[in-house]
Formats: sequence, structure tokens, C-alpha cells
Amino acid sequence: MKYFMENKKIKILAIDDNQDNLISLKALLKEAFPFSLILTAINGAIGLELAETEDPDVILLDIVMPRMDGFEVCKKIKANKKLNNIPIVFITALKVDKESRIRALELGAEAFIAKPIDESELIAQIRAMVKIKASNIKKRDEKELLAALVAKRTYDLEMELAERKRIEVELIKAKEKAEESDRLKSAFLANMSHEIRTPMNGILGFAELLKEPNLTGSEQQDYIKIIEKSGKRMLNIINDIINISKIESGQEKITISETNINEQIEFIYTFFKCEVEKKGIQLLYNNSLPTEESVIKTDSEKIYAILTNLVKNAIKFTSEGYIKFGYEKKGEYLEFFVKDTGTGINPAQKEIIFERFRQGSESLSRNYEGAGLGLSISKAYIEMLGGKIWVESELENLPALPADQAGEQMGGSTFYFTIPYNGIIEEQNINKNINYNESENIEINNLKILIAEDDALSKMLIILAIENFCSEILKVSTGFEAVEACRNNPDIDLVLMDIKMPEMDGYEAIKQIRQFNKKIIIIAQTAYALSGDREKAMDAGCNDYVSKPIIKPILIELIKKYFANRDQ
Repeated sequence: MKYFMENKKIKILAIDDNQDNLISLKALLKEAFPFSLILTAINGAIGLELAETEDPDVILLDIVMPRMDGFEVCKKIKANKKLNNIPIVFITALKVDKESRIRALELGAEAFIAKPIDESELIAQIRAMVKIKASNIKKRDEKELLAALVAKRTYDLEMELAERKRIEVELIKAKEKAEESDRLKSAFLANMSHEIRTPMNGILGFAELLKEPNLTGSEQQDYIKIIEKSGKRMLNIINDIINISKIESGQEKITISETNINEQIEFIYTFFKCEVEKKGIQLLYNNSLPTEESVIKTDSEKIYAILTNLVKNAIKFTSEGYIKFGYEKKGEYLEFFVKDTGTGINPAQKEIIFERFRQGSESLSRNYEGAGLGLSISKAYIEMLGGKIWVESELENLPALPADQAGEQMGGSTFYFTIPYNGIIEEQNINKNINYNESENIEINNLKILIAEDDALSKMLIILAIENFCSEILKVSTGFEAVEACRNNPDIDLVLMDIKMPEMDGYEAIKQIRQFNKKIIIIAQTAYALSGDREKAMDAGCNDYVSKPIIKPILIELIKKYFANRDQ
């Protein structure tokens, strides 16, 4: 038995950029609904115009289309009060793409059909959509009637509706921000294992080599330096993971210090030289300023991160020839460059490679690893430092020239970026480095110190750092024990309070100690090192704060800060 809509002249709009698909779909629909009017559109813009003028009963929408994809068309339709009652059925070849299905439904689509199209399923969906539209029209009419009844409501109601709208916008923004954070986290998790295991290999490997009985003193010192450098590198990785979210939220800050650019360039050259030579290519560098002119005030860590990202990219995409990097002074700026004789970049990709998660090749069969964040982070850092970044590239890769002719080499890519030469950066964006050598000649001794720390290794490191100027060291492992120790020993000079401890955390312990002793010096020492943690510790009652890993000179200078004038 035929349903009523088969004898009713319904309108069906099909939007697909493939003309053959439209022809076959129109034939199928005409057979199933002989009295229907079948409208077709070859792209999203035409489809929107037809939807406006024809008010179809149902829209069949393809996802993958040029200029304006199906998701964007759906979004525009559902945002249009005149059109949002038209049911949308997505028809796509992305059969197993769960994410696309979810996104389609979140945008307001009523259904989702995968190609090849099941005729009976399509017919059933169209029948259902026609009923849905009738229901939507009824609801719309009822809403308009209700709106007419409340049209005489006062200004207070208008203000209430405006406030609701504002809250909805804020909720949408919060949702978008949360989704962006999730995407960033997922991208970093994909590479986190590799990025952390690399420096860990240096730490554990050379720590094992230190056990060898016949090492010379010089070899031991070399291995220790490598362990230290690997540890610093891993700490930088952790900081980068944190800082990417701070970049996105606008909370990333600049830390200014005196930086020797020549030493930075030479260190990066030494760091990558072995890796580059293993690939059979040359690594060259150029320091254009004499040593006495190469020290500038800038953010050393960000310069290192930028150059490291660019050199790593050059290594990744270069299989023969050379890589050359360095800088030149041009007026009030230093202009850095990283040049390679690699594969080059397609002109259409030159802009998007600086966007998050975008790379020169984005196919699943590409030969190169990476989450596509390095250039985005570098661009953000450079702009924070008051400079800019750009790339010049050619796809042709001519045979490499000898090192003395490297500057004439064509092909490959050259990334440029600028930073001010002793430039001025707005004061509110600067966290000046503490000069930890100011109190170098000040001596402190005979302190009675309480260490509240539940981690045995951390406790041992702190004891070794402070034992030379202590008359007595007390040790506890919980916040509760720290409170009792301070209560029973009112002559304690200093408390080094860990924040994360069992039974009672450091924040609560500090608050309780302050109830009966407001003069004791308390320095929080913690592995929590995110934005706001210092303020939280100070609000709890700390005098100061130091983050792990604890650097001995920094800890000692903090202690000198409070006990330098103590009577000996």
C-alpha cells in the first residue's frame, strides 16, 4: 500500500558536487515518489539558494564538497530561522567515520545514510523526514502564536532573554575551548612516548655507563654532563606540553635573560651534528656577530625551541645535500635562517604549515612523523618576542654543491624569522630572571629546618643541599606530622613544605601552622608548577615557593633571602 506522501507533491533537494551521483539519485527518487519535485544543486552555495526559494520538505546532503562542505551547509541551514525546520539527511561514502556521524548530528542533521545507498532505507528516511517537517512547521506555528500572545511583555522580559542569549554564547565558547584543549592533548599524547623516551635514553644509558669500574675522571664528567643535558631536555619537553595550552589561552609569558646567540647556534650545531652526518648530509652554521656583540636580552628557551624545531624539520625532510642555519643583523633585528636542500614545500601549503596540526603532506601514507605543532609553536613564540616568521621554498631539488658554495644552492626550503636586537618588549609580558648570584658571599648557618616530604629521594636531595648550614634537621612525611612537629618545636627556623603528601596536604598543613605560628618561614617545594600554583601556595600562608626539580643554588638563595641578616 502506498503511503500518502507518494501521492503528495513533496519537494526533495539533493546537494552533491558529483553530477553523476545527482542523476542516479534523481532517477531513484522519481521512481519511488513519482509525484515529487526533485531539485538538485552541484555545490553548497546553489543548494542554500534553492533552499531559500523552494523550501523543500527534505534535503539530501553530501559531506565532501569543494569550497563549502556539507557540514558548513548544514550549519548555515540550521542557523537560518526560515530554513531550520527542513530535515537534513547526510549521504556520504564515509561509512565507518564515527566522528563525522557524531559531528553531523551535533550540527542538527536528522539522519545519516552511507553509500552505496540502500533504496528502501532512503525511501523510509524521506517518509520520516516529511513527517518531521510537518511536525516542525506545527511547532513553529505554535511558537509564533505563543510569541504573539507574549508580545506585550515588558522590557524586563527582553532583558531576561538577552541574558539567556549571552549565557548560551558563553557556553558555546566554553565548549569550543574545551574541544580545542582535547585536540591539543590528543596530538601531544601521540608523540609523548617518543619525545620523553629519547632524553630518558640518555639519562638511563649514561647512568648505567657510570657504573663501569675503569672510567677516567674526564669520562665520568662527560657522562654526567650528558645526563644533565638530557634531564634539562626532558624538562623542556614537559614545559612545552604545558606551554602549548598556555599559548592557546594567551597565558604564555616571556622570560628575559642575557643570551649568547653564538653559543646557542654552536650548541644546536653540536647537538644535531652526529644525527645529520649519519644521514650523509652536511650541517653548516653561520655566526655573523663577534662574541662581544652576540649577547642580547631575549627569551633563551624560546629561541632554543624555535631553532630546534626548524633544524629538526630540515633534518626530517632532507635526504641529501646540506642544512645550513645561522643569523644576520639587519638594522634593529636579528634575522635567523634555516636552509635545507630537502623536498621543498608546495606553494599552496606555505601558509597552512604554520597552523596547528598542519603539515606539508597530510596523507596517511606520508613518510614523515610529527603532530604538526612545531611550526605553530615557533610562530607563536616568535610573535611574542616581537618578530615574524616566513618561508621561501622550491619543489625542485638540484644536486647539492660543496660546502664552500652552499649559499648558491637552489631548491629545498629556507625558513626565516626575526627577533629584536636588544629590542623592547612590553613590561607586562616579562618575568625577569632572579639573579641568584647577588648573595654569593653571604653565609648562613645554625638553622633548625623541618623537611616535610613524603618522597624519600627528594628528601635525601634536600638534606644534601642544606646540611652544611643546619644545626638540626627534622624530617616528616605527612602534613599532619608537619603540623605536630612545628607545634612541638617552636624554635624551628624554616619549613620546606611539600604540597602533595598523604593524610593532609601541604596547603592545609600551612594553614594550620599559621594558626599558632605566624613568624616561622615556610617555603613550598612542589612538583606542581603550573600557572597559579605559586599564588595558591602564597595564599595558603607560604613565604616563598620553589618548583621541582629543585636547583640547589636557587634553593640556597631563597634561604639566604630570609636568613642573610640573622645574628650569627
